[in-house]
Amino acid sequence: MTLGVGQLVAGLPLGGLSPSAAPLVVVGDAVVDQVPAPVKEFAISAFGTADKAVLLGTIAVLVVVLAAAAGLLARRRLLLGVGVVGFLGAVGVLAALTRPDATALSPLPSALGAAAGAYALTLLTRRLAPGGRAEGPRRRALLLGGVAAAGLAGGGAGRVLSGARSAEQSRAGVVLPAPAEAAAPVPAGADPAQLVASGLTPYATGNRDFYRIDTALVVPDLRAQDWTLRLHGMVERELTLTFDDLLALPLVERWITLTCVSNEVGGDYVGNARWLGYPLADLLARAGVREGADMLFATSADGFTLSAPLAEATDGRDALLAVGMNGEPLPREHGFPVRMVVSGLYGFVSACKWVTDLEVTRFAEKTAYWTERGWAEQAPVKTASRIDVPRSFATVRAGRVPVAGVAWAQDRGISAVEVRVDRGDWAPAKVLPSVSEDTWCQWVFDWDAEPGGHVLEVRATDATGTPQTADVVAPVPDGASGYDSVTVTVE
Repeated sequence: MTLGVGQLVAGLPLGGLSPSAAPLVVVGDAVVDQVPAPVKEFAISAFGTADKAVLLGTIAVLVVVLAAAAGLLARRRLLLGVGVVGFLGAVGVLAALTRPDATALSPLPSALGAAAGAYALTLLTRRLAPGGRAEGPRRRALLLGGVAAAGLAGGGAGRVLSGARSAEQSRAGVVLPAPAEAAAPVPAGADPAQLVASGLTPYATGNRDFYRIDTALVVPDLRAQDWTLRLHGMVERELTLTFDDLLALPLVERWITLTCVSNEVGGDYVGNARWLGYPLADLLARAGVREGADMLFATSADGFTLSAPLAEATDGRDALLAVGMNGEPLPREHGFPVRMVVSGLYGFVSACKWVTDLEVTRFAEKTAYWTERGWAEQAPVKTASRIDVPRSFATVRAGRVPVAGVAWAQDRGISAVEVRVDRGDWAPAKVLPSVSEDTWCQWVFDWDAEPGGHVLEVRATDATGTPQTADVVAPVPDGASGYDSVTVTVE
């Protein structure tokens, strides 16, 4: 009942309320913010993109356990059971008040949910007590079922109300303009059909397949018509843009590969997409950046913050305030209506989703979400490569075996990829064409496989001539490094 009513209240179309104010969500967000960074990394490593569902499920189970405890305590003494429900409500209220995007109404769903839960517990306790009105198994079952149904109905109604004013409806109505500069087509020679069918990562990553790593337990429900961006701080002219203002600017389309700093060696938290947006350098030029500024401090609609090096956003690389992804408006989970995309920097310092505020400032004056938790202030993407084909522990036939994968060094590009077998000499692989240095490339190596067990390793060299490091480093604080390898059996 507590969660259902809380979800219902959070879904009401009132200014200052949003689905993210639901009790389960605000408590989950508070947990995400408070747990140490190593715990977060373990969750991402262990559960991948399902980490948020696992957290919400764990909290829901804990609430159920506490609710059951409240029921047992109430049978002995009603006040004790109500106290447990009140404690749950207080936790939700406190969590709501401490959220970065909190409003005066944010605690309301938790408070009213707890009040409804306490009332339901009192009603059940009194009517199920000896001499109460719910005598007999049938009446007790009906009463318990009715309260449970009311809670479920409240939660369902809250979701329906949220959906009625959702970003999905807004996104469906967005018509993206034609770009003033279209992206280059995928080059001939990329995506060799046989290898892609065998498991080689395609050059372009589809929206549904693109990785998602962020701190939002519930995707912000931000409509395009409600979105504004404030650009302020160390600028000559403060700017405020609406979504229509942004679409009216000369947008450009660029292929850019994004990488998450949590990506382990050989991991798949990397993807390449065709982005539509307005160059951040042009936007900052309109505002006029003052001397001494070195950081672009971005804030998301859900309160998340990141600190992007100003130099990298204005040095001519592809850096966009993006509205489109692969020919469509941004999917909600990837930042609709507007996000940042900057080539050559890990996402935690460059790729702010649901961005609503940009402040030009200095690293010496502000720290962002992940910096406060021990991660690097500035995090350029490290040169990396990955083996996609064959998969580790695969069995292949002796003879000519294609080994293939992807390599990336955004903003620098890849000049060479090499493969070695059983720690032997490095041999050159064929690097397939790519659109630009801001994207990954595919590579292929023809291996004359002999029977037995073998270990294959790959390394890349960027366009500056610097080879990928063999040093094995964990993602914290500025990205993993080392050679990806697979073990195969040849028959």
